[in-house]
Amino acid sequence: MSSATAITNLLYLYAEWMDAGDLEAVAALFARARIRTGGGEEVEGAAPMLALWRAHVRLYPCGTPRTKHVITNPIVEIDEQAGTATCRSYYTVFQATPDLPLQAICAGRYHDAFVREGTQWHFSRRDYSLLDLVGNLSQHLLIPVPAE
Repeated sequence: MSSATAITNLLYLYAEWMDAGDLEAVAALFARARIRTGGGEEVEGAAPMLALWRAHVRLYPCGTPRTKHVITNPIVEIDEQAGTATCRSYYTVFQATPDLPLQAICAGRYHDAFVREGTQWHFSRRDYSLLDLVGNLSQHLLIPVPAE
């Protein structure tokens, strides 16, 4: 598998596991990463991310947040010799609940960095502060977020 495919697969695993409500698996993707949160705080590792998602993401009786994260436009830049890479991408989150018809609830950008250890790529950094468009997040988050 090419490095570009391995890196974009990490983006898509994030979306798949978040939408499945598997917060532990999602957090494990960031076990060796530094994260800038939406509030601008810097955290490192899986445990703080898992705690953050458990405190903020509403899970429904089906065990999922009833979302679909769609990640598009990945621009991957790889330094094979150094074993490092960056990726800029867009995301749109859709949600449908018993009280919310299917709609886009937010959109923004991810700026990620990756490191290769052996043959495996992993996240080394993610910036969650690049939220560009905010819709109705009332059914997704456990905290109030004002719409723009």
